[in-house]
Amino acid sequence: MNLYQIFQTHNPIIGVVHLLPLPTSARWGGNFKAVMDRAEQEAAALAAGGVDAILIENFFDAPFPKDHVDPAIVSAMTLIVDRVMNLVMLPVGINVLRNDAHSAMAIASCTKAQFIRVNVLTGIMATDQGLIEGQAHQLLRYRRELGSEIAILADVLVKHARPLGAANLTVAVKDTIERGLADGVIISGWATGQPPNLEDLEIASAAAGDTPVFIGSGANWENIPHLMKAADGVIVASSLKRNGKITEPIDPLSVAQFVESAKIINN
Repeated sequence: MNLYQIFQTHNPIIGVVHLLPLPTSARWGGNFKAVMDRAEQEAAALAAGGVDAILIENFFDAPFPKDHVDPAIVSAMTLIVDRVMNLVMLPVGINVLRNDAHSAMAIASCTKAQFIRVNVLTGIMATDQGLIEGQAHQLLRYRRELGSEIAILADVLVKHARPLGAANLTVAVKDTIERGLADGVIISGWATGQPPNLEDLEIASAAAGDTPVFIGSGANWENIPHLMKAADGVIVASSLKRNGKITEPIDPLSVAQFVESAKIINN
């Protein structure tokens, strides 16, 4: 699947909307309008700041189930994604945490979103939710059954997790692409807000061949020109928040500053 056709640019910048706690999550506050309003505001700020696409995820639903989320969360995310897609004229993607790729694919199919992020597509990762097994076979069959062309961006050795067995980045990237059929791969640091190192990005890019490699965490306006030398795009969230605090809303000025810095690589 040609990701350029989705993003309409090389080295796309994907800004993340972290949804406030959704119904049935541990911190759900009972006010869905507040969740929707915040999502609309953040999507608008990202679009105004110049990002190339938006990824919507249920970030504040932690602690997460490891695979299947409650149907109320699927319903809530579907309503939010649909509203955002009518608000901004940008490609929209979905990540249902921790690893409910089936729900993400279903939401994307119903709303005509263009891509999803999958934390564990292949292999087995030890996480704070327990052992998460990649379900590439089921997900790819489900995509075919839905008759969709939704792109799958898959994390490799995802953050907040450790692989069972030896961690070989080259093998993991190749397996994710060649055996998991990912359309793009994501390389992150060890946790939210932590960047990958340039060497890991270079190893991943060499192993990925023509498949795009995305920076998945820790990018900011200072390090992005350096990191993008070995990547094909970036997913960014934490550094775009007001005062750099993950709990704060998106800061439009931070978005514009990041975009300007990231676009240096294209000039």
